[in-house]
Amino acid sequence: MTLIHASSLQPLLAELSGALLKRQQMLCTAESCTGGLIAAYCTSLAGSSQWFERGFVTYSNEAKHELLDIPLALIEQHGAVSEPVAHAMAQNALSHSRAHWSVSVTGIAGPSGGSAEKPVGLVWFGFARRLSIHSTATAELQIQTEKMHFPGDRHAVRHATVEHALHGLLARLTHS
Repeated sequence: MTLIHASSLQPLLAELSGALLKRQQMLCTAESCTGGLIAAYCTSLAGSSQWFERGFVTYSNEAKHELLDIPLALIEQHGAVSEPVAHAMAQNALSHSRAHWSVSVTGIAGPSGGSAEKPVGLVWFGFARRLSIHSTATAELQIQTEKMHFPGDRHAVRHATVEHALHGLLARLTHS
């Protein structure tokens, strides 16, 4: 198995970086099922330190709690792969960074771990942005969540998740 090459995402990454640079804004990621791939692809571009601030790889529930202050009770109540957790990950990534935008992903890449309620390929996304670029207040955030189900094996699900996250960020940046 090989990972996708950053060159296949190059046009999308170039657009995303251009949109962030134009606004003089930064991005951070909070990733579970992708294990840091979104951050890795973003930082594959030379000069990404001008628009990419940091990435949180919070693969385990404990990491979500310790690095992003996601309440364990929230994870226990809804599951790690859920809308409330994706929302909290996106929100808390911003509150633990200096970024203006965040994307979070939590899902089931497979091949195991799925259920009838939460099948392999299910991914929840969180997209957050600071409404005031100088504020760190939670009330000054806009957060959207999105649920997707991607077909294929582990590699396909993770690739689709990265691509969808980047497209989602670009769409939100373009319309902000």
